[in-house]
Amino acid sequence: MSKIPPFHVAVPVHDVQLARAFYRDVLGCPEGRSDEKWVDFDLYGHQWVIHYKPKEEGVELHSNEVDGHNVPVPHYGVVLEWDQWEELSAKLKARGTKFVIEPYIRFEGQPGEQATMFFLDPCGNALEFKAFKDITQLFAK
Repeated sequence: MSKIPPFHVAVPVHDVQLARAFYRDVLGCPEGRSDEKWVDFDLYGHQWVIHYKPKEEGVELHSNEVDGHNVPVPHYGVVLEWDQWEELSAKLKARGTKFVIEPYIRFEGQPGEQATMFFLDPCGNALEFKAFKDITQLFAK
């Protein structure tokens, strides 16, 4: 695959310091510029920005069924190298992370075979990290 440009994503957080600690200390994202109400992170080469937004009470996470799992919508994430995904999965399991969808392999032995996992950041943003056995199968049918 050719090199792709970094993506910029801004997500709402109701507690900037709690979210900052999660992205920095749990996911290991280097911190960039920041202000009182926002922080830039390097999320595997992408510009991930957390922005303060007051917490909305009574808002439930929506999901759609995919392969027998309730996939949260919206969700955000990164396609990692297989070994990076395995390292992150092991690190999160060791920390006792509560997964929305436990790490597992989809389409095993088929085109588009991929590892995936879903979990929430401390402010309720759904994150998916995945990896492909063969990255050229990213858009396999």
